[in-house]
Amino acid sequence: MFKTPLRPLALTALTLPWVSAWGAVERETFEVYVTIPTADFHVVPLDPQLVQREQRLPFSTITGELSPLRATYQVKNSNGSIGARLGEEAYLSNGRDRIDLRVRFNGVELTLDSAQVVTAIDARPGRQVPLEIAAIRPSDDYKPGDYYGTVHMVFDATAP
Repeated sequence: MFKTPLRPLALTALTLPWVSAWGAVERETFEVYVTIPTADFHVVPLDPQLVQREQRLPFSTITGELSPLRATYQVKNSNGSIGARLGEEAYLSNGRDRIDLRVRFNGVELTLDSAQVVTAIDARPGRQVPLEIAAIRPSDDYKPGDYYGTVHMVFDATAP
């Protein structure tokens, strides 16, 4: 007679401690990826976050200047030199006003025409080279606003 009511009671007593554990679950989700460059040719930033997130050019209210963005790239071409060019003009815009950007890779100013940025001698073993993106001050000075833009660089493995 006492066996029937005791079974559900015993089962409930055993499961009650687990009920609070079910409410204490945390889950984390994030994306992971990797880019593995070829051993013969690559042009990759040392800081992978450089091309994964928006970069800021800080404005100094004291000097009225925009600080340039500087980064370092790892480059290699075991079969010749490395050429580079801009995919399109580099500038920042707020929809009305425009600030042109000067892009230098390994000290060479990039334009829409391809130019050699790393010689075959330097590219063969691989090396680290600087990138600098700097604002060109407009003749009528910087106008207030939020400016955005994209810099498209194209790199070519150039045969000797």
